[in-house]
Amino acid sequence: MTLIVLGLALWWAAHLWKRMAPASRARFGEPGKGIVTALVLAGVVLMVVGFRGSVWLGIDGAEFVPVWDPPRFLVHVNNLLMLFAFYLYAASGMKTRITRVIRHPQLTAVKTWAVAHLLVNGDLASIVLFGGILAWAVVSVILINKAEPRGPLPEPAPVGKEIGAVVGAVVVMGVVMLVHNWLGVPPWG
Repeated sequence: MTLIVLGLALWWAAHLWKRMAPASRARFGEPGKGIVTALVLAGVVLMVVGFRGSVWLGIDGAEFVPVWDPPRFLVHVNNLLMLFAFYLYAASGMKTRITRVIRHPQLTAVKTWAVAHLLVNGDLASIVLFGGILAWAVVSVILINKAEPRGPLPEPAPVGKEIGAVVGAVVVMGVVMLVHNWLGVPPWG
């Protein structure tokens, strides 16, 4: 559990450095992007190793401490939410029509991803991991909205971009589900 918390701390620090200490971040200039990237990657590695363990490092994953027992039907709700999360992430880059409604589609995608995973994982490590990332995304949206007024809305995207975002979301979700299955976490229900 300690590695998960350390990973979350690095994730939060790296992502919020610009918002919480803009002068400090500005002093690093362009090399600061590399520092942020290194901190984020280190945070992800710590969270994954803390959660799943590592055979190569001889580290066991977090102890399974049940908090609640999710009903099986929530797997299907999770999968629908995940499809929406992948769509939001794709929509962000492609500036589809939903970006005219949702100001922060990537952060909304992260929040959707975290909620989806909290629905199907009732153990303490999952609650700390996914809850910690959900809390970060909520705080990020609040800080951005407080610091920056919303700019002009993007122009409505052509239908081709909408279709591309949906197709991309379905393809990426299929790949992610296969990876989950390969890792021994069947996402099919």
